[in-house]
Amino acid sequence: MKRFLGLADFSREQILDLLALAQALQDKPEPSALAGKILGLVFFNPSLRTLASFQAGMARLGGSSFVITPGQGTWQLETRQNAIMNGASAEHIREGIPVLASYCDALGVRAFAEGKNLAGDLGESLFRMIDTLCDKPLINMESAMNHPCQALADWRTLDELQIPQKAKFVLSWVYHPRALPLAVPAATVHMAAMRGMEVVVLRPEGFALPPQIMTAARQAAAAAGGSLTETSDRAAALAGASVLYAKEWGSTMYYGDTEADSRLRAELSDWCVRERWFAGALPDTKLMHCLPVRRNVAVADEVLDGPRAVVKREAFNRLAVQMAVLHRMLA
Repeated sequence: MKRFLGLADFSREQILDLLALAQALQDKPEPSALAGKILGLVFFNPSLRTLASFQAGMARLGGSSFVITPGQGTWQLETRQNAIMNGASAEHIREGIPVLASYCDALGVRAFAEGKNLAGDLGESLFRMIDTLCDKPLINMESAMNHPCQALADWRTLDELQIPQKAKFVLSWVYHPRALPLAVPAATVHMAAMRGMEVVVLRPEGFALPPQIMTAARQAAAAAGGSLTETSDRAAALAGASVLYAKEWGSTMYYGDTEADSRLRAELSDWCVRERWFAGALPDTKLMHCLPVRRNVAVADEVLDGPRAVVKREAFNRLAVQMAVLHRMLA
């Protein structure tokens, strides 16, 4: 494996093989598998779980890692094509990425969406440029429109919970005071579709996921024997659901328009997951969220602290699946 950029790049069988490897490494650790190997980690954006889990995973496999946060102890890196570099950035990624790749055996990069132009972000222009600049195995630690590490951990979590392949999976928009990227919802809907689930995207008007994302997920669902629909009817969406995956994201109707997005979401604070949301769901419906989550804004304490929430298990599974990716790349 030379690239881990999105689950859509792999067959369902290859994903299941990675998940089996994650379980094998958990059951029988291999503390010397990556002895002498070095993982480079570049974070253009903040991280808690991704940073800690990749470093821990590399260490548990016997390797080492270094972390670069551009502008914090290193030169600020410019990412724009054809930029006139007369501002804060002292170095361009066209030099920075190849140099960093030369110091390690694999490189992980986190670079969020710019959030200004939907077509540009959907095209993954920045990550595609990074891909061309890196001659070592490359891991997407969250890009403009994808977060495959989170999606793989979520698939493992569903398997651990013995959620049936054909169960109803609801990805629901939840409130946040500002627009957040589309990477996690895009990766999540595709993951559940690839798994073969009955996927429902629940969102208010103005927050529909882009057609490109939905079309790709529908094709994945059809190939796996599942389905994908969307609605703004909360009761209908949650009726008979086994999983509610809560996630915040920005308006696609007003993508890049902060003021219009703020006006649209101003009346949507009731989109905070509370126990009453589950009235028509199954008795043991689970609550998933990638974290970080704003308590009593996106999800209420009563749900996060109750038996439905499996968010900490999802976070733990980041370590397991990323160790499998690293092992497959470097062992």
